[in-house]
Amino acid sequence: AFTFTAALANPGLIFPLALGGGIGAFIVGIITAFRPKSAPITAPIYAVLEGLFLGAFSLLFERIYPGIAAQAIALTMGVFAVMLGLYRSRIIKVTEKFKMGVIAATGAIFLVYLTSFVFRLFGNGAISDFLWSNSPISIAISVVIVGVAALNLALDFNLVEEGIERRAPKFMEWYASYGLLVTLVWLYWELLKLLSKLRR
Repeated sequence: AFTFTAALANPGLIFPLALGGGIGAFIVGIITAFRPKSAPITAPIYAVLEGLFLGAFSLLFERIYPGIAAQAIALTMGVFAVMLGLYRSRIIKVTEKFKMGVIAATGAIFLVYLTSFVFRLFGNGAISDFLWSNSPISIAISVVIVGVAALNLALDFNLVEEGIERRAPKFMEWYASYGLLVTLVWLYWELLKLLSKLRR
């Protein structure tokens, strides 16, 4: 909310806030992922930095497509509620095969994004331009990515549940919360992109 309001009052802050928040969140996220015991400290910091990034970019999208941020938030909450219901009712069962499948799909998406980023650095934006286009194939890819992000929520719910059952250390509560936050941020971002494609 602070980022959104500040950037609204001074549009020149949009990119500095987005860049600073994005880089900071990435660094803190890597630290948290490799040092789970640091989660009680790094998870709140990550939340603040990610808030800067998302707030700035949400405003950027909002200026082009009025109301899109609220729609993305509502859809994110809706997907979260549906996935939680499916998980608690055991319609979705997190087996080892399920975990491996979701992790593999997530890894493949990450590799595509990484390849796109590297190509862009060397002056070839063909992949990123395609991923951001509103072509039927690009929209279909976005829908698939949103689906994979949603399935990651089931893994997060499972991590929380297993932590409770095994009476995991306190820092694991923060680590599980961090994981859930990362997934929700990713889901929101992908929904924001998908909605922007549909409104062009």
